[in-house]
Amino acid sequence: MTDRNKNKLGTAPIGPLLFKLAVPTVMAQIINMLYNVVDRIYLGHIPGEGSLALTGVGVCLPIILVVSAFAALVASGGAPKASIAMGRGDNEEAEKILGSCFSFLIIISLVLSIVLVVWNRPMLLSFGASENTINYASSYMTIYALGTICVPVAQGNNAFITAHGGTTINMLTVVIAAVVNIMLDPIFIFAFGMGVKGAALATVISQGVSCVWCIVYITGEKSLLRLRVKNMRIVPSLLLPCLGLGISTFIMQSTESVISVCFNSSLLKYGGDIAVGAMTICTSVMQMGMLPLQGISQGAQPISSYSYGAGKKERVKKCYKYLLCSSLAFSSLLWILVQLFPRMFASIFSPDPELVEYASKALRIYMGATVVFGVQISCQMTFISIGNAISSVIVAILRKFVLLIPLIYIAPHFFSNKTLGVFAAEPIADFLAVICTVMIFIFQFRSSLSKIDERRKTEEIGD
Repeated sequence: MTDRNKNKLGTAPIGPLLFKLAVPTVMAQIINMLYNVVDRIYLGHIPGEGSLALTGVGVCLPIILVVSAFAALVASGGAPKASIAMGRGDNEEAEKILGSCFSFLIIISLVLSIVLVVWNRPMLLSFGASENTINYASSYMTIYALGTICVPVAQGNNAFITAHGGTTINMLTVVIAAVVNIMLDPIFIFAFGMGVKGAALATVISQGVSCVWCIVYITGEKSLLRLRVKNMRIVPSLLLPCLGLGISTFIMQSTESVISVCFNSSLLKYGGDIAVGAMTICTSVMQMGMLPLQGISQGAQPISSYSYGAGKKERVKKCYKYLLCSSLAFSSLLWILVQLFPRMFASIFSPDPELVEYASKALRIYMGATVVFGVQISCQMTFISIGNAISSVIVAILRKFVLLIPLIYIAPHFFSNKTLGVFAAEPIADFLAVICTVMIFIFQFRSSLSKIDERRKTEEIGD
């Protein structure tokens, strides 16, 4: 690593540096948002069958999230570990971490492709597909599964590109995929009359292009953290700590699929296909909002991880404060817009007046606690950035398993309209999770920072 980049991550003023790193990652996430929702927008406007096609593809979302979660399992832990190693000045170890993680991602991708090709239909039925939507869902997932190998590899490599401050390259990776997808969608869906199959094919091709771009960059001379063949052997002593740190992000993302199953099954019971379709719109809008928020936290990650590895305690604290203020401001703005203009957001995904009206009411409830979510994601990302795996796992499990899943089944019994009660489970869980997360963070953040002083004393004694 050059001295210039060491100074950038280790000594540059945090505010301007965070802005410089966060802007490309936020832009990448906004573009990624378009890339992820563009299929649903086009499908929702297919004449005569748009609502069913949209709902069918919405049922596929939990499985798609699982694929991304496996990429996060490896990369969201590996990237901070690589940044911390670079902060210590050990670039060789950072590249070995990259090599081990890359090889493991290839193995995971192959296994997922086989599983999804063979068992996608039974999985989709268990995830909330009905007799009316299963053919749409299965058609989409079968084609998507064939290109699954590209998704974890592209997402994983992009995380390591961000780890050394390459947020502009991160943005270009997403831009390339989005442009290809947006160009191909109307051609395959409408011009070729392929419907949901065309949407899936466009997604697969765009992910393939993105994957090739990532590999070309990260193996080239311009990358400060390079993927080298000699480092592609899986080293358990390097890989396992990465998986331990990444498991919190894995839980956060993979349980979205479990939660989608819970939501879809409950909504199908109380409200039918239109309620499941409304949930597809609600989760899509939530995704639209959360991706830019994740972009801000991703911009902060290399600064926090590098500074922690370099033993700069005050810099880590200052980075967290900037991240908290930025995230809270964004989540508050998102909440205000959703509460004021729910119909505008819902109509993006469907022209069906009945579905838009239904989703508008549900959206206000579903995103009722979004205003405080900036606190949650700031604490979780900081735990990951400084390598505090245990706390990040506890926070992830608390929100999803301890709070949200039980509330999906309990909350409807306290509402006269049980369907709206199902939607209300989300804000109740979010609000309680933020309170618990803040309490855990206050104690654990101090403990993690004290380890910097202990490490410094140990080094002084050694000298």
